[in-house]
Amino acid sequence: MHKLALLSILIASTVFADRPPNLLILQTDEHHYNTLSCYGSKTVKTPNIDWLAKHGALCTSFYATSPVCSPSRAALVSGRYPQNTPVVNNNIPLDGKIVTFAEVLRRRGYATGYAGKWHLDGNGKPQWAPKRKFGFEDNRFMFNRGHWKKFEDTPNGPRVGARKNGKPNYNLDGADEKTFSTDWLTNKAIDFIDTNKNKSFCYMVAYPDPHGPNTVRAPYDTMYKPKNVYIPPSLQKALAQVPKWATKENKLTAGHLRKIMPAYYGMVRLIDDNIGRIIETLRKNNILENTMIVFTSDHGDLCGEHCRLNKGNPYEGSARIPFVLYFPKNVKGGQVIPQALSCVDFFPTAMTLMGHADALKDKGVVIEGRDASPLFNGAEDVEWNDISFLRMGGWVSAVSDRYKVVYSASDKPWFFDLEKDPTEMNNLFGKPEYNEIIKSMTTQLLKYMQMYNDPHGKDGSTVRAAMEAELGK
Repeated sequence: MHKLALLSILIASTVFADRPPNLLILQTDEHHYNTLSCYGSKTVKTPNIDWLAKHGALCTSFYATSPVCSPSRAALVSGRYPQNTPVVNNNIPLDGKIVTFAEVLRRRGYATGYAGKWHLDGNGKPQWAPKRKFGFEDNRFMFNRGHWKKFEDTPNGPRVGARKNGKPNYNLDGADEKTFSTDWLTNKAIDFIDTNKNKSFCYMVAYPDPHGPNTVRAPYDTMYKPKNVYIPPSLQKALAQVPKWATKENKLTAGHLRKIMPAYYGMVRLIDDNIGRIIETLRKNNILENTMIVFTSDHGDLCGEHCRLNKGNPYEGSARIPFVLYFPKNVKGGQVIPQALSCVDFFPTAMTLMGHADALKDKGVVIEGRDASPLFNGAEDVEWNDISFLRMGGWVSAVSDRYKVVYSASDKPWFFDLEKDPTEMNNLFGKPEYNEIIKSMTTQLLKYMQMYNDPHGKDGSTVRAAMEAELGK
């Protein structure tokens, strides 16, 4: 009997080895990278995400191309900069002509699907199963907008479980391990994996947490104590250290952070536990090693840094996001990748690592990001220009592993040395020792704006004028 069981496993492993690899994307919402233990958290332990990092690659300078929900998500699925999707802010519909990575894989016979927050179909809220699928064929459990805490299945399909006067709301409303949003969405992912285990699949789970409201089901609601909340040193800083693109929230205090952050930590820990359930499902079905698993977020949350919550600016806590990629077939375990990457780089990188590089030339595919697969597959002597470009309506930025320059229509230029000043407290723009670095990054930023039609690069733009003035000195 044991020999037969072993033979079955060997046969299954051989079959799966010849099958095109699966792609599973696990995306959180408004997630500070430093609340994961693989990124240095001393408070929140995330053993399952840590396991993916230990046996895969962990990126330490991965950025949201635009650090708000819709633009970042559009960049990830399309490989294009926000202004060309044209999702430059929240609630703007993704252009129907966009070909996503899911559509590319669907054309190649993959079973595809999506569960969770989509935020690329306009104002609908929650708006289950948007008509435009963009390659995610099974989108029954995709909803357009909202940070709901409780879901339920009904004869008429899924719906938000917390309700008042017949309308959905964000209350917990007794959500448990079957109905709390993170658990419920994980169950849908597990069902999809079990159903499609014998074919290649692409599935994306977009958890609405740990975005606020900061509430979570038991026992995660009492797992962390106020006294253990990290209070960032930049919470108390002088007005002269505050850029106009990131004004202070003067009422934000250490006491307030101690009140709201324990539940945030609880949401993160619950996400990690559910990712453990997904890993175990893949292992049980003998397809773990043939699956690329990506853990990331759409953008960060300052969590009190620089006297602010939320996102929308180029500070690290807002713009830098976790990105862990597990794919033992092509990615050596234990790698740390320091080079600056952003959401637009995901599409070409994933397709190449999965053996679908030719898909980047498929009909309708337009890629503006870079193929970073050499950084992930252990290639030696990789020539890589360590720079990425971030943008929002009021500013544009170039970042590397160490440096960051920010140009804004509302303020003077800012420059940070992240190695010497990791909390981004001091503007070093104009310091002679950084002049050459600033000029180089500014030149590349101008080229990006012109090549990819960024509005900041248009003639007459105050941002462009400031950059050209800097280069003319």
